[in-house]
Amino acid sequence: MAHSLFRKKELARLLSDTELEGHKLKRTLSVWDLTALGIGCIIGVGVFVLPGVEAAHHAGPGIILSFAIAGLACACAALCYAELASMIPVAGSAYTYGYATLGELPAWIIGWDLILEYMVAACLVSIGWSAYLVNLINNLLRGWGMALPPALVNAPVEWNAELHRFVGTGAVINLPAIFIVGLLTFLLIRGIKESSRVNMIIVIIKIAVIVFFVVLTVWHIKPSNWTPFMPFGFGGVMTAAAIVFLAFVGFDAVSTAAEEAKNPQRDMPRAIMGSLAVATVLYMAVSAIMTGAVSYLKLGVPDPVALVLNELRMPWASSIVSVGALAGITSVLLVLILGQPRILFAMSRDGLLPPALSHVHKKYKTPYKTTILTGLVVAVGSGLLPIQVVAELCSIGTLFAFIIVCSGVLVLRYTRKDLNRPFKTPLFPFIPAAGVLLCGYLMINLPITAWERFLIWLVIGLTIYFAYGRKRSSLHRGPSEQIDADIKI
Repeated sequence: MAHSLFRKKELARLLSDTELEGHKLKRTLSVWDLTALGIGCIIGVGVFVLPGVEAAHHAGPGIILSFAIAGLACACAALCYAELASMIPVAGSAYTYGYATLGELPAWIIGWDLILEYMVAACLVSIGWSAYLVNLINNLLRGWGMALPPALVNAPVEWNAELHRFVGTGAVINLPAIFIVGLLTFLLIRGIKESSRVNMIIVIIKIAVIVFFVVLTVWHIKPSNWTPFMPFGFGGVMTAAAIVFLAFVGFDAVSTAAEEAKNPQRDMPRAIMGSLAVATVLYMAVSAIMTGAVSYLKLGVPDPVALVLNELRMPWASSIVSVGALAGITSVLLVLILGQPRILFAMSRDGLLPPALSHVHKKYKTPYKTTILTGLVVAVGSGLLPIQVVAELCSIGTLFAFIIVCSGVLVLRYTRKDLNRPFKTPLFPFIPAAGVLLCGYLMINLPITAWERFLIWLVIGLTIYFAYGRKRSSLHRGPSEQIDADIKI
């Protein structure tokens, strides 16, 4: 029993499974495509949504420090991701790495956790997208004394921390959020290369808009707005760091596309580290300007960048930034909805989920069934859930995934020294160990409600594994099929 729970999938078999007819993805992505995917997913919600929400609720101006701490922890995890992604260029990200290093049960847990991470993150981003669209349209309609009906652009419930329960808002549904999820789901079914081209254009637009915002607002900074720097104490800064950690999830999304990269051994590490470096610098710069130009107490909204410009009496600039934010957040959502189906695809191909989920489209060569499933779940969640609940739930999933990846590097370095490593995590074992400790510490600082929801999700996942996945696993069906060989990638 115990042995079967921790059986590992050999790297040779992981690679051979990528060539199975009817379950094979198309390798079309260059290093620029992969880097743009990372930037497209990382730079978005972390600039246009989270700095304001977390500054208002947890960190104050200390949100700048929160991003620095989260970025440091993320750098440790990113270096570990780069090593494993170059060794194991297979769809599934941390799930696949866990299967190869820690065993089937840990792999299932992280795969189930990644489902939570990506779907909840996609809900969060689509809610932010909706807020910026509403701000843009309402600015245009204001001249005629009109506005979009609040009942159709907001969640019907919100979380009341004092009462510790959901309360009604009077709204019915968030229709713009549902619309963008449906549109991107359709695009992703059509093909990965087409989706990456759209993403590249969007990335260029949003970086230009961020630079525009910085140049326009830096002159309006009032140092007095940075006092007190940590109004909620250092604990608040750490809580915010744990939550904004989800803003760095983009480099994880790069690894989910490893099976569709032209030269994954060379390009995956470059794309992962490059996208993370660009994002961290921009996050800290925008956070500093945002909290310096407007009091952090006013920033607890889904569209804080637009709010800053409105407060500075620049509605015309607010409209321009809203367009850029829509573009930027669209690319984040695109990559999140791209990554989730590939994790479900990998789990299905391993037999842990129904086999129908690992079928690819005959014409487009995309995992269309899991893409449709992801789109439906995200559309429902984004149409009905409030942004604060979604942000907390997503972060705990991201942090747990990173702990698994860092642990995987530690395990493989000692148990499989013979493996070819195109990229090696520097300062081993300090960097992987630091990644585990930092991510674990950030998890501890998350609100208790996030832990409650995470544990409920974990119990559901374990029930599915023991009732379905364990006996239908490809390793359970045929242990003799396992290949124990040296891998020279």
